[in-house]
Amino acid sequence: MYTVELSKLVEKMNLENCTPEIDISEQVLTQPEVNRPALQLAGFFDYFNYDRIQIIGNVEHAYMEKMEKDHGIGIMKKLMSYHVPCIVFCRNIEVNEEFIQLATEMDVPIFRSQKSTSDFMAEVIRWLKVELAPRISIHGVLVDVYGEGILITGESGIGKSEAALELIKRGHRLVSDDVVEIKKVSDDTLVGSAPEITRHFIELRGIGIVDVKALYGVECVKNTQNIDLVIRLEEWNKDKEYDRMGLEDNYTEYLGNKVICQDIPIRPGRNLAIICETAAVNHRQKKMGYDAAKELYNRVTNNLIKQQLKAGLVPSVPEAGTDK
Repeated sequence: MYTVELSKLVEKMNLENCTPEIDISEQVLTQPEVNRPALQLAGFFDYFNYDRIQIIGNVEHAYMEKMEKDHGIGIMKKLMSYHVPCIVFCRNIEVNEEFIQLATEMDVPIFRSQKSTSDFMAEVIRWLKVELAPRISIHGVLVDVYGEGILITGESGIGKSEAALELIKRGHRLVSDDVVEIKKVSDDTLVGSAPEITRHFIELRGIGIVDVKALYGVECVKNTQNIDLVIRLEEWNKDKEYDRMGLEDNYTEYLGNKVICQDIPIRPGRNLAIICETAAVNHRQKKMGYDAAKELYNRVTNNLIKQQLKAGLVPSVPEAGTDK
């Protein structure tokens, strides 16, 4: 199970700490979802998602204001007794001193946000889903080529880093070299990034470590990138049949998500950077509805039909409205 520090949430969302006496340095969040405890304030605690961030908006606050003081404190005490990770009051709502004192006694942090409740919930959920997403680390290189995330894989020493360096010189951006951390943000999206310790560095055999950000500028690096296409480099094998048309897509799987994968054979003289650029543009064209392989296949098929019609090998189809 992955966790994220509560203090990181406070810093990211610019929250005001209403309970500074509570030490939050070691407290963590484990759930990417949030909860608005409307039913809990009404006294219904069945199926209470107590391990989520509890968010109080205008509706919940207005309901609490109409409660009798002792009853309201009793409800909040029961809610805090579940050891919720924290309570956030949105729209800069003033928190009663009684609630702050109770939260301090029960070691439940209370924060305030100036954002609207809906905006805060959406932003927190999006951020937590990335921070708490399932992840793996693989050996490869991730680059942003024309906005497409290209993950280059292959055996060690086959030329992945050299291809990435050539792409950088051609104006594209490096995300990670050697080790790529992949997070499953959703059922359709994989996000790749570099480990903090190796970010923006490339290892080139015979030269050593190269700092891409320092050599080529900040416009040549990127921290995260969606993975759209996998290019797998392999040594040329003359006995292997390689796909020369590309009519059918091949896939590889990471964390249960399928990503289109293309096997590229390596021979002396092949320009890997141009191949990666072409693969990225071709993949973008396919997403926009144009498939060059299918277009060529249709042209060849139509041409063969025309030739067979001229030769009389295929009976012609009568036009609509004729008696033939």
